[in-house]
Amino acid sequence: MTSPHRTPLHFTWHQQHSRSLTFGERAADVLRNSMGSWRFVFGFIAFMLVWAAINSFSSGWDAYPFILLNLFLSMLAGLQGAILLIAAKRQDGIAAALSQHDFDTDLTARADIEVLLDINRNQAVLLDEMCAILRRLDVELPVHGTA
Repeated sequence: MTSPHRTPLHFTWHQQHSRSLTFGERAADVLRNSMGSWRFVFGFIAFMLVWAAINSFSSGWDAYPFILLNLFLSMLAGLQGAILLIAAKRQDGIAAALSQHDFDTDLTARADIEVLLDINRNQAVLLDEMCAILRRLDVELPVHGTA
């Protein structure tokens, strides 16, 4: 049996929002998630060591002091900064939308709670009235078997 929350009619905010992402936003998310991982860090260190080894111990294309590597690292840093800013801006938008959604949900829940409290108050009044009627009936009716 499937849960009613798993049907195509019920999507989380993230599922609905992910469908409206542009290619650039999806790319920024993928790059942010990959650049912010240990696998990227260790892979990048390995790449740097291989680059240095190839160009130090053989007649490589980028002799020491690795000017070409320095150029690539500068370009990577510039792009990485822009990509991370794009992803951060998107995350801020997501956080703001989720915050607004939470606020709207809280307002709806508060209204529902107020309705339930009114119903509860009405039931308490009705119970008091029923108890008063039962007390009057208890006084008015003689107990069976006593005379």
